[in-house]
Amino acid sequence: ELLDEVTALVEWPTVYVCRFESEFLAVPQECLILTMKTNQKYFPLFDEGGKLKHQFLVVSNMELADPKKVIEGNERVVRPRLADARFFFDTDKKTRLGDRVPELASVVYHNKLGSQGERVERVTQLAGEVATLIGADRARAERAATLAKADLPTLMVGEFPELQGTMGRYYAQNDGEAPDVAAACAEHYRPRFAGDALPSAGVPTAVALADKLETLAGLFGIGQTPTGDKDPFALRRHALGVIRILVEGQLSAPLPALLDAAFECFGGRVADEREPLAAFIYERLRGFLKDTGASSQEIDAVVAPQPTLLAQVPAQLAAIRAFAALPEAASLNAANKRVANILKKAVDGGEAIAASDAPTEAAERALRDALAAIRPAADAHFRRGDFTAYLKSFAALKAPVDAFFEQVMVMADDPAIRANRLALLRDLRDAMNKVADLSKLAA
Repeated sequence: ELLDEVTALVEWPTVYVCRFESEFLAVPQECLILTMKTNQKYFPLFDEGGKLKHQFLVVSNMELADPKKVIEGNERVVRPRLADARFFFDTDKKTRLGDRVPELASVVYHNKLGSQGERVERVTQLAGEVATLIGADRARAERAATLAKADLPTLMVGEFPELQGTMGRYYAQNDGEAPDVAAACAEHYRPRFAGDALPSAGVPTAVALADKLETLAGLFGIGQTPTGDKDPFALRRHALGVIRILVEGQLSAPLPALLDAAFECFGGRVADEREPLAAFIYERLRGFLKDTGASSQEIDAVVAPQPTLLAQVPAQLAAIRAFAALPEAASLNAANKRVANILKKAVDGGEAIAASDAPTEAAERALRDALAAIRPAADAHFRRGDFTAYLKSFAALKAPVDAFFEQVMVMADDPAIRANRLALLRDLRDAMNKVADLSKLAA
C-alpha cells in the first residue's frame, strides 16, 4: 500500500538512503516502522534476520547530483517522530499494565454491554473456563485476559491504535509477566484476517477464544446479528476465527460447552441466543470447508448433524470420501436416505418405536444380527478416532440391508412388529450416521 501511495505521489522517483541514530532501536521496531511509514512515507530497512536497521529509504521527486541536503533534511524530519515514539514507550513503561486495568472502566465498549472494564471481567471469567476445556493453565489464562486490553490507555496505543496488543506484549514483558501471558496480550487478536497466523497453543489460544466468544455471545444476546452484507462488528470474522482455532489447533473443546460458558459469563445480562449463535457458526463452518475443496454434499453430510467437536470435522470428511469410494457406498447411502424418510414419517405420524426380541422375518433377523456383529469392532475404531475404518465396517451390511427392504414390510399391520422394525431402522441409522449423515450423500 505504501509503495502504491508513494508511486502516485511522484513523477520522477529517485531513491536515497537515510539514517537515524542507532539508540532509537531500543524502542520496539513496530513503533519505529509505523511512525516512518505512516507519518513520513519512508521505507524502513531490515537486516537478513528481519531486524530493523537504523536506515530508511526516502523517495524524492527529483534526481540530484548531490542529494546531501535532501538526505539531511529527511533525517532531520524523522528524528522528532522517533523521539516521540521513544518518549511514549519510556513513559508507558513507568506504569505497570496491571495498574492500568482500572482505567478501562471509563472506556465505553457498547452502551448495552458496558465498559471495557466490565468486558475484561467477562473475558477473564470465560478465559478460565476455556483454559480448563482445552487443557491450558487456568490461572495464567485469567491473568492474561485481565491484562489483554490494558495497553489501550497507553500513550503509544493512543497515538498508534494499530499497535494495540503488540504494545501489550512489550509492556507485559517489561513487567516480568510469564512468557505465555505476554504472548496472549498480543496474540489474542489472532487471527485478524483470512490466512493470518493462529495464536500460540495454551494460554494465548484460551484468551483468543474467550475474546471472540464473548464478542459473539454479547452481540447476539442484544440482537446485533449480521444482516445481509452488513456486519459492523465483524462477527463473521470472529466466528471464522473460532472455527480456525478449534479445527487447525486440533482442540477437543466441545462447541456447546464453549457457547454455554460464553453466555454464562454475562450473568443473564443478555438474551440466551445459543441456538442462533451455534447455527451462525455452523454456517461459517460450511464456508470454511468449501474453501478447502469439499463438495456441497460432503459438507452437508458432516455439518447437518452439528458436530460438537469441530477439530474432528476434517477426519470426518476424509472418512466419508473413503467410504464413498467403496462399491457398496451408493446402495447404502440410498438405503440411509430411505431409512431417514421412513423414520421421519413415522415420528410425524406418532408411531411407537420400541425394540423387542421378536423379529418375525428372516431378513429382519439377519440385519439385526449383522449390525450387532459389526458394532463392537466399529465402536473400537470410533473411540480411536479412526472414522474411515468405522464407516468401512458397515460395507458388510449392503447385502442384509438390501434383503431387508426387498423382503420386509416395515409398516406392518401389527403395532408391535411395526415398532420393532422401526427400532431396528433407527439403530441402523444411528450407527451408520455416527460420523456423518450419509443420507446427504445419496444421489
